[in-house]
Amino acid sequence: MYDKGLSVLEQYGLEASAVYRGRGALICDTKEGMVLIREFYGTQKKLEYQAELLSSISRTSEVLVDEILKNQEESYISLDKDTVPYIVKRWYKGRECDTRNEKDIYAGISAMAALHKVMQMPIQAHYVKEPLNREFQRHNAELRKIRKFVSAKRKKNDFELQFLESIQRYLVHGEDALKRLEMSEYEKLREQALEQGVVCHGDYNQHNVWMLEQQTEKEVAVTNFESCNYDIQMADLYQFMRKILEKNDWDFRIGENMLNKYQEIRPLSKGELENLSIRFAYPDKYWKLANYYYIHNKAWISEKNLEKLKKLTAQHEKWRTFVESMT
Repeated sequence: MYDKGLSVLEQYGLEASAVYRGRGALICDTKEGMVLIREFYGTQKKLEYQAELLSSISRTSEVLVDEILKNQEESYISLDKDTVPYIVKRWYKGRECDTRNEKDIYAGISAMAALHKVMQMPIQAHYVKEPLNREFQRHNAELRKIRKFVSAKRKKNDFELQFLESIQRYLVHGEDALKRLEMSEYEKLREQALEQGVVCHGDYNQHNVWMLEQQTEKEVAVTNFESCNYDIQMADLYQFMRKILEKNDWDFRIGENMLNKYQEIRPLSKGELENLSIRFAYPDKYWKLANYYYIHNKAWISEKNLEKLKKLTAQHEKWRTFVESMT
């Protein structure tokens, strides 16, 4: 029902004057500001860790985040009458970052840099990200496995034919990126990041960067830290830049401006710039598309996935030109 979960507001001493639907959530206007109510599926331990991180950011950064609220019983989790668990978070009036709007893009990258300056937490081993060299090795092995599987099929659809036509050069890119990584300062950078308790957002993309309306002097809020982890923060920077550049046909000027905007707030070391370049050199999007094909129903391939593969291969030269510009 529309009001599912709404009753938990009573446990916070809040009352909704207006209610809106969000993505799998309810957004409410209250006298204390906007809040978001969402059913909770995770572990209490990770939720408490996330809440501590967001509270720390709220105390030390000008960037607004969707801080998790405690109820009147001092708990982050509230049960409704059917014992369904919910969480309540601060929320903001605005819109998602427009990937075609350069003002939005640069505001989003500046917000990331400001967050990265303060995102540190005492290390908890459960939330340490897999080493990048191990990830590259695993992904390369999976690409070879998928190639072997598709090659053995007697009857191949259009997606599989185009995959076989393109796989070899992407495998070469993957192996080259792994070699570069193993010869770089990566291990030193990772060791330093873990020693300092450096935290990444883990899912920094346009959907989690909000451009706020003018009721506040602050223009950006960053949300959905559920994937936060310990890693080199180039992981966040790469992810956001790649998403934006894919949407803008690998426009070098936009990429350069994003990097400059980030470094105006948080300058990068030579080793970090090299690590960012290596991340861009790996065919991550290609692996994701191939892996999606392999783990889903192969008897029917959607036209959308075929279109994604065609677009990816069509952008190959522009992607590689951008990669070369970073080396």
